[in-house]
Amino acid sequence: MARAKVARPAGLVSAPASRERELVTPEGVDLKLKLAEASERAAAFLLDAAIIIGGMFALSLVVFIVLIGTKGRGAEPIAAIWLLGGFIARNLYFILFELTPRAATPGKRALGIRVAARNGGRLTADAIFGRNAMRELEVFLPLSFLFANGRDVDAILALLGIIWCAVFVFFPLFNRDRLRVGDVVAGTWVVKAPRPRLLRDMAIRQEPSAERFAFSAAQLDAYGVKELHVLEEVLRRYDPVMLAAVAGRIRAKIGWTPNPAEGDGDFLDAYYRALRGRLEGRLLFGRRRKDKHDLG
Repeated sequence: MARAKVARPAGLVSAPASRERELVTPEGVDLKLKLAEASERAAAFLLDAAIIIGGMFALSLVVFIVLIGTKGRGAEPIAAIWLLGGFIARNLYFILFELTPRAATPGKRALGIRVAARNGGRLTADAIFGRNAMRELEVFLPLSFLFANGRDVDAILALLGIIWCAVFVFFPLFNRDRLRVGDVVAGTWVVKAPRPRLLRDMAIRQEPSAERFAFSAAQLDAYGVKELHVLEEVLRRYDPVMLAAVAGRIRAKIGWTPNPAEGDGDFLDAYYRALRGRLEGRLLFGRRRKDKHDLG
């Protein structure tokens, strides 16, 4: 269960109607993904923009009250603080929300979509920062330039600004995976968020007993951090066919003899918990095992 890879061309199959993609792990497990439509991404962005504008409106009220209290003194520093606050709000808003395990802003959550890495690996902080830094160049910078200084900009520069915005805004419509320029740079895409079945199941299911699933150190050392992330995604989807396939491969890999009454989901859940504990314990001693090939 190493990091999932996108097989090209055989492993990556598109269906124009459903926009599905096949993300195949080295073990042959197909983690099917469905890409978000451009309309869904646009609606999510508008919802997030409305939240940001609401926050900026509240900040403007505070600035206005401060200006009244100071009778206009220090207007320029206060205006600079307001502009800085707007810049931080519109950038940190996206970055902080996408750094969470759900990898989605409130707008994306409302539309049922999330950000994911195109290579099937874990979504990194660098990728999130890169895709959102590009948004500043794609949309906010040219719009701020036009609206803030529209009276001082001649027609040619205004036209260039509009063309700049249009190229970036409509870029997702001209590629098959509906990628923003930021997605291309960061190696990400926006997909339909899987239903969080694991969270619900874990809330109502008792933790498997240690006596029932007692894994040896050698069995747990068969995999590393990358495989743990793939297993987490499999459990989150909780698809019976996928569970059976992954459980069979792990049992064969670690030499586990299943009990006739042993469920695939319970086995994977127990192995995930034990593997995570093993890796975290090794990390306390400064040993991080990146994947099953890492012997350090």
